[in-house]
Amino acid sequence: MFFYLGMPLVWLRLLWRSRSQPGYLRHFGERHGFYPSRPDRPLLWLHAVSVGETRAATPLIGALLAAYPQHSLLLTHMTPTGRDAGAEVASRHPGRIVQAYLPYDLPDACARFLDHFRPQLGLIMETEVWPNVVAVARQRNLPLALINARLSPRSARGYARLAPLIRPALGSLSAVAAQSEADADRLRRVGAVRIRVCGNLKFDVQPAAELLDRGAAWRRSIGPRPVWVAASTREGEEALILDALAASDVPGLLLLIVPRHPQRFDEVAALVASRGLKACRRSAGELPGPAHQVWIGDSMGEMAAYYALADLALIGGTLLPFGGQNLIEAAACGCPVLIGPHSFNFAQASSDALASGAARRVTDAGEAAALAAALLADPAQLAAMRAAAATFSELHRGATERILALVGELMEARAGR
Repeated sequence: MFFYLGMPLVWLRLLWRSRSQPGYLRHFGERHGFYPSRPDRPLLWLHAVSVGETRAATPLIGALLAAYPQHSLLLTHMTPTGRDAGAEVASRHPGRIVQAYLPYDLPDACARFLDHFRPQLGLIMETEVWPNVVAVARQRNLPLALINARLSPRSARGYARLAPLIRPALGSLSAVAAQSEADADRLRRVGAVRIRVCGNLKFDVQPAAELLDRGAAWRRSIGPRPVWVAASTREGEEALILDALAASDVPGLLLLIVPRHPQRFDEVAALVASRGLKACRRSAGELPGPAHQVWIGDSMGEMAAYYALADLALIGGTLLPFGGQNLIEAAACGCPVLIGPHSFNFAQASSDALASGAARRVTDAGEAAALAAALLADPAQLAAMRAAAATFSELHRGATERILALVGELMEARAGR
């Protein structure tokens, strides 16, 4: 009952978000479980809520389609940017991927979703636990697994407060593939029971060669000046970074700012302009010249190119308590990273990167700017961190193979019922 009473607020939020991202108003019926058609082939279902989860799932998607050639893949999302990222993946597998929004977690909508598509297996990426989806899947004997699962201490405390909803949902899952032993332990404490540690799919995502080449071309155009990328920054962090840089002195430094959310691109550009800094924007097709101090990376899907260009990265979401963004892509591109104090969303990866020498921890933006200046002035240290990043990335691969084996077991168990 409470789910339905809260829907007017959900619709208002959707309308509000559509002001900056009109895609939120498209496919509205799908958010309530109404869909136009389904393919004739049997379906495997993978849910990836937004961009990060969709890109992390890319190696697994290819592996699933190769392992089950008679199936198509239903790829669901909750955000327009996630759906756009999924469309890029689908373009590499013509005719094999169907995209849709997962409906809101209302019993009737979830039932319509599963009855329409009738998937043979469901896989949910990372931290998305929907009690009604799980309950309806169980009623239909649909094997449902949480994969690439992570749970920070903060999220675990939140789940504990919702124990009457979360514990039965987690306990009903057919399997949980955790990223790390620490994630597995926290998931077990909030109700998950069939858990195995499979590693992090993000390590299996290989940067596209064309993006690495693009970054190298940018580097040649920009020349030998030092480039520091503030990657996937969140609200409030850009101002801290700009203030810290104003107090530092790195000759010829180019600051590349890549905001996490596209709806903030104009806001960040205005912030940079208000500081009197000479800047250009990727969306305008400009490359920075010698006089430019800031380049705003206001594009989607080019993060690997930005990392390939940069000498050093600061991982956004870690200066303020957002929990951090993915540092694994930077490591895969051989880009050393700095991490702020708030990396709880990627605790295991951050800890491993720090231990390997691929990353350095800073307490605030001022320390980040000071350490960046020191590292950029020391090519030998940067080269050692770059080599450590490549090694760190290589050593942690293999989650795709382990999760694919788990999928095989679930499919065999389903067939044997």
